[in-house]
Amino acid sequence: MNRLITSLFIAFAATTAMAQATAEEAYSSYYENLPVDVQQVNVFDVPAHEMKLTDFGAVGDGKTINTEAFARAISALTKQGGGTLIVPQGIYMTGPIALKDNIRLHLERGAIVMASEDKRLFLNKDPKARVRPLVSASKRRNIMITGEGCIDGNGAQWRPVKRQKVSDVEWKQFLKMGGTVTDEGQLWFPFNLKHAENIADTPEAQENMRADLLRLTDCENVVIEGITVQNSPRFHVHPVRCKNVVINGVTVRCPWNAQNGDAIDISNCQRVLIVNSIIDAGDDGICMKGGSGQQGLEDGPCEDVLIEDNTVYHAHGGFVIGSDVSGGMNRIVVRRCRFSDTDTGLRFKSGIGRGGKTENIFISDIVMTDITQQAIVFECTYVDRKYAVNTKDEGGIKTQGSFAPDFRDIHISDVVCHNVPVAIKAVGLPDMKCVSDIHITNSHFTYSSKACDIDPHCLLDIEQTTFTKLGSAIGNESATAN
Repeated sequence: MNRLITSLFIAFAATTAMAQATAEEAYSSYYENLPVDVQQVNVFDVPAHEMKLTDFGAVGDGKTINTEAFARAISALTKQGGGTLIVPQGIYMTGPIALKDNIRLHLERGAIVMASEDKRLFLNKDPKARVRPLVSASKRRNIMITGEGCIDGNGAQWRPVKRQKVSDVEWKQFLKMGGTVTDEGQLWFPFNLKHAENIADTPEAQENMRADLLRLTDCENVVIEGITVQNSPRFHVHPVRCKNVVINGVTVRCPWNAQNGDAIDISNCQRVLIVNSIIDAGDDGICMKGGSGQQGLEDGPCEDVLIEDNTVYHAHGGFVIGSDVSGGMNRIVVRRCRFSDTDTGLRFKSGIGRGGKTENIFISDIVMTDITQQAIVFECTYVDRKYAVNTKDEGGIKTQGSFAPDFRDIHISDVVCHNVPVAIKAVGLPDMKCVSDIHITNSHFTYSSKACDIDPHCLLDIEQTTFTKLGSAIGNESATAN
């Protein structure tokens, strides 16, 4: 018997080592021929123990609340040192799920983990704080979320809706849910819904409590692979101050008009790989964030990030840096990505009080089609827009203060964009060098309105790049701007 156990252990160890070697080799292939030395992500695994969620009383009938079943299952795995929690086919309504060290949450095909409509389940101890995310981990190691299933945030129960952004049919569907209409009929809040209790005194206060769908904070060794993440109350996939993060083959989707519906936000993280993912979102697609002001600086930079072979459909920006950049951006490579029907393609945005330095940013081999605003845009006067319909900027544009935008050392090459109103736009700040040392080479843009709209105090070097106006049979316009 002892020999049998020993043999099984050796066989398992060999299989695990082989799997890790295969993953290591697969990850390494992405890091070949990089224009800058980006630190590679490390492979890890969780213990071999497996448990099924249904063994802990979970019912995937779309109505039973399974919060306690998730907690019991994760606790049982943790007592064994960790392992894989398998979620079989079914719809599992639940409150918050908190992952612990060495846990893999594996969603089988046909499995949907969905946030309950009961907002009270997500309340924090601090009644004024954001509610808890549907899936979270804090200060944990070796976290994996894998499979072919889906995590659904039930976001319509949380998000405000602007009348101008929905059809008559959609607007009537929201009104059938109950809710509260403000701003002379132009804004709907999921407040006073027919089938869900409020958790705040006003629609605006409840709106400010919206949380991310999947948020991992101060974690080391994270893999999110294969799953679909959709319909978040706010951001969808949001690692914060994490190290060694892999996002591979993930689908992120939500309505195009979902307020703050960012797809993948990387905040102050180091060693990140984002590959083979598909995004169709209501806000930014793949976004790098570095925090605001002194706190952002203390949280550290977004550093050693490789983004490759991803497709972004609707989003405010395909690849975005900002608006919070104070922690800095360093050694970020984006290549072989496709953007279709995004508002902007490559978007760099910030403002006074949230700016920071960018270094060693290399973007190449990008294909864009049907971009509705600009293919490449630098904006140093960015101001967050509230959900309200008639929001006005307070105090105008500030031109003095610390943490000013500092977009520099950015290299963009081999971009092909068809059908965009303005190919390249840059908005700086008077008497401030906010956009400089920007190199755009070997690219082609087919535009409908304007090739370039660049402030004179923004320094862009555009070489071996052509601009063709839509409908023009001849007259390709080569431009070099300094």
